[in-house]
Amino acid sequence: MTDAVVLHRARVVARDGSVLLGPVDLRIGTGERWALLGPNGSGKTTLLSLAGGRRHPSSGTATVLGGGFGISDMRILRRRIGHAGHRLADAIRPSMTAIDAVITGRDSVLESWMLRAGPGDREQAGLLLERVGCSGLATRPLGTLSQGERQRVLLARALFGEPELLVLDEPAAGLDLPSRESLVSAVETIDGGTVLMATHHLEELPSTITHAALLRGGRLVAAGPVAEALAAVPLSTCFGMALEVTRHNGRWAAAGRRR
Repeated sequence: MTDAVVLHRARVVARDGSVLLGPVDLRIGTGERWALLGPNGSGKTTLLSLAGGRRHPSSGTATVLGGGFGISDMRILRRRIGHAGHRLADAIRPSMTAIDAVITGRDSVLESWMLRAGPGDREQAGLLLERVGCSGLATRPLGTLSQGERQRVLLARALFGEPELLVLDEPAAGLDLPSRESLVSAVETIDGGTVLMATHHLEELPSTITHAALLRGGRLVAAGPVAEALAAVPLSTCFGMALEVTRHNGRWAAAGRRR
């Protein structure tokens, strides 16, 4: 199996000299579905920015889909990568219609006026909205949608063009239970490609997750097959408290261990 993402001694240092991440060694194989978990400030978003080709490491290397900074034209490389998450939702113009927002995923831009969308693009965008359960929202402005609906529209945007790598940054953050489950169901329908999904909560993970990486203080606590990484001991170390972990029908849950 080839690797979709390879981080080797990757380290990211902020302007003030503080270490945001690393050094980290991580290999994500093509077609694998990875969960990335850790408390606030653990380095999840920084790692996603490396894996998504949007940031280069201060030291070490980050190879994404066989390319990277200094190796490839990053503008072309990023077209092979889909992004979705609650931060992206805040960056897209609220007056943009759902179908236009999906089409911006073709070239990974934030404005629909930057594109020349043809009939084929609109047809594909409509099919993607249907796939994530939002077919009736195509002409609605994003600002009129619920948070859960916006997150599913952005998932459809990330899937435009069938990306080889899908990076999801806490896509279920702030969602109520029905919205979260609708989003998880939509993620579970993704075929092919490699998925890297960051979250704080095991309950947000789809049953299709195959591997997991745990971060604390910018360093990896554990990384590997999901049944090993999401065990009670590594998760307790990651979050700094004693946890009990359960799994039912492929879905995970964690709670503080009672004395």
